[in-house]
Amino acid sequence: MKRVGVFVCDCGTNIASVVDTERVAREALEMPGVVYATNYKYMCSDPGQDLIKKAIQEQNLERVVVASCSPRMHENTFRKAVGDGGLNPYLFEMVNIREQNSWVHNDKEEATRKASDLVRMAVFKVLKNEPLQPGTIPVTKRALVIGGGIAGMQSALDIADTGYEVILVEREATIGGKMVQLDKTFPTLDCSA
Repeated sequence: MKRVGVFVCDCGTNIASVVDTERVAREALEMPGVVYATNYKYMCSDPGQDLIKKAIQEQNLERVVVASCSPRMHENTFRKAVGDGGLNPYLFEMVNIREQNSWVHNDKEEATRKASDLVRMAVFKVLKNEPLQPGTIPVTKRALVIGGGIAGMQSALDIADTGYEVILVEREATIGGKMVQLDKTFPTLDCSA
């Protein structure tokens, strides 16, 4: 079984005022694969990140779960910390127990139970994670515009003005779409041709 570390953030009082983070950490220790669990006041701070890096080394952790705020805010922060600790950054899962839990609950018992459930789900997921490597794929800077009406022609011109090669495809023998069927255009009554 992989060795998992769980880190629960108090987020000052943002999380800890509604969620018993110490209890969530204690309950995490009973989950399959979890060999280390703790809570900390601000996990995203430098000392919090150092705590993760140090635990990876000292506890020989192979997977990491962080229960804190939104991944949108700090997922990259924690991925970097996990990578700096010596693990593949994709052997990490993040649980949002702030916006999706403490901010929407008033009942501390209910919020704590929900936080433990969210952590449990993340632990089971991280056990199935595989190491990934970022890659790059060469891109040919070319665009295909389908439809030679006014919108298609304008799109093709705009893209071409940025320096990309453009291929314009029209099923009819001429371009212009519905515009060529009109006599005059509003509001200037210009000839549509």
